[in-house]
Amino acid sequence: MYAISLGDDGAELRPLEPWQAGEFLAHMDRGREFIGRHNGLPDVVTDLESSRAYLQAYAEKAAADTGRLFGIRVDGTLVGAVILRTLDTVQGTAEAGCWLEPSAVGKGLVTRSVRVVIDWAVEERGVHRVDWWVSSDNEPSIAVARRLGMTKEGVLRQSYLYRGKRHDEEIWSVLAPEWRAARGRG
Repeated sequence: MYAISLGDDGAELRPLEPWQAGEFLAHMDRGREFIGRHNGLPDVVTDLESSRAYLQAYAEKAAADTGRLFGIRVDGTLVGAVILRTLDTVQGTAEAGCWLEPSAVGKGLVTRSVRVVIDWAVEERGVHRVDWWVSSDNEPSIAVARRLGMTKEGVLRQSYLYRGKRHDEEIWSVLAPEWRAARGRG
């Protein structure tokens, strides 16, 4: 299986596949409370069957060219992921997302990983616009959007019902010409 190095710290990005359901569940269990502060995935991936189903759904998206799921690993251990939740190559749009377990926070892993995924989406798949939807309460994820050079387009007030509470969602995006200019490929 291929891996993309994220630097000299043993971090790499690799696809996640259904056969890795046990490892994915163990990762989710390590980060369940932390990840669940802003992300509903821990409520979905609760046992081996649901872990396999989630990974299978992304395998099917990859096969249909409508989404991708990449694991973030440090020294071989799965510590987080980056997704293209949606990928529409006809319209040239995608929505990226991420999560990390607590042991991996503060190391720049998400920013480095999302850069790789956006580069791939823009340069290989012809995506023109990448969206980043984030809870207004999720400051670390908003900081990633800023570091990636995304533009805040607006706030959807109380649009997301999560665990019985309504949350505002911010929409950030980057367009291919902006991405290329910022990466020196203008």
